[in-house]
Order: sequence, then structure tokens, then C-alpha cells
Amino acid sequence: MGHSAERGSGFSDEEAVSELATRLFDHARSGREAELMAYIDAGVPVDLANGTGDTFLMLAAYHGHPGTVAALLDRGADADRLNDRGQSPLAGAVFKGEDEVVRLLVEAGADPAAGSPPAIAAARMFGREDYLGLLGADGGHEER
Repeated sequence: MGHSAERGSGFSDEEAVSELATRLFDHARSGREAELMAYIDAGVPVDLANGTGDTFLMLAAYHGHPGTVAALLDRGADADRLNDRGQSPLAGAVFKGEDEVVRLLVEAGADPAAGSPPAIAAARMFGREDYLGLLGADGGHEER
């Protein structure tokens, strides 16, 4: 069956939603804070996840957009929501060396032991003593 013949020139509701979701995840990835927050403030779930379980917060954190991260956290984004690979936004930010994002997530209460690998393990792997202090790990011992 030819979908294009059934569709004509218009989009189905499902296609329109998919296109919007793709655009919103791109906004998070690119740090287009104002655009993304307008949709969230209009009712898009702050913890919406894409096909691999990445939330807006995960994408903004991993790609180093502290303004977007702060705005998402202010709107109640789950700082510990893991993606489908078991990764946390905090571990992603540690992995990428995003200092301001790491600080924001820690201040928001993100669990440094959440996920696999956890943020503490990533900080140790990269020799980031500054992160270990911020994450509450000293001398190789994890604190919770």
C-alpha cells in the first residue's frame, strides 16, 4: 500500500507529533532554551523521552547547555532519570567535562551513584578530583 497516496499532501496526527517531538529534542540538544521552554510551559511533559530514553535534560546536559539544564530543572525535570542504556544526565555531563552542568545537577540533588557507569566512576576514570569532591566522593570512597 502506498502511504503517500493515502496521506495526500497533509500530515497525519502521528506524523505531526513525531515531527514536533524531533524538533523539541533538537532544541534540547542545541540549547535552544527559549523555544523548548515555550513548549514545556504550554504542556509538553518536561521528562518526555525519545526512542532511546534520552530526556530533554539528558540531551541538554550531555551537550553542555547549562541555561537549558537550569530551566528544565526549575520546571521539575527528573535529574536522575536514566536513559535506555542506564546512563544518568550527571554521568553524561561528567563524561563530557561540562563543569557548570555538573554543578547544576549536583545542586538539584542528582545522585552521583545512579546509573551505569555512575558519575563517580566517570569522574575517577577521567581523574577529575574536582568532580569527586563535588560528587561527595573522597579518597576513593563513595558517600551517599
